Amino acid sequence: MAELIQTGSRQAGVASAAADDHAQYLTFMLGGEVFAIGILAVKEIIEYGGVTAVPMMPDCIRGVINLRGAVVPVMDLSSRFGRRATEVGKRTCIVIVEIEAGGEQQVVGVMVDAVNAVLEIPASQIEPAPSFGAKIRTDFIAGMGKVGGKFVILLNVDNVLSAEEVGALVELAADAPSVA
Repeated sequence: MAELIQTGSRQAGVASAAADDHAQYLTFMLGGEVFAIGILAVKEIIEYGGVTAVPMMPDCIRGVINLRGAVVPVMDLSSRFGRRATEVGKRTCIVIVEIEAGGEQQVVGVMVDAVNAVLEIPASQIEPAPSFGAKIRTDFIAGMGKVGGKFVILLNVDNVLSAEEVGALVELAADAPSVA
């Protein structure tokens, strides 16, 4: 599968994007539910493959990939949310996202069941995160987008890939030699 999306560097977070009249989100499937990430955080989408397991990493870290010579950690979002590990299928993808950690931009891959589409969601159609009833931690949710009469869970990528988690990922990438 060729790269489906490639954008410039991240310019704004979900919160500031939601303040605009409309914001674009990449939607994807995870355990039968639809989630979304602000498109400005997404660098590209690649086919799942070439993941090298790294010993003694948390269960949610599948390993690392070589992305044009850079070591990029790959996180299984399903496992991060306390669910079963994602089973690799024909449509399994790695969404490459850029987050801010410790004042630096970091690149992390997140494993998803399948990528759906890029949707434009008006700010008026975004509700705050629920205080209960969600199957994931509420600090992982930036909001609930209403699309076609259904809800799409808008993820707060910076919280999902928290500073603590990213710290471990950054150490992993720093300790690994660059691959040519």
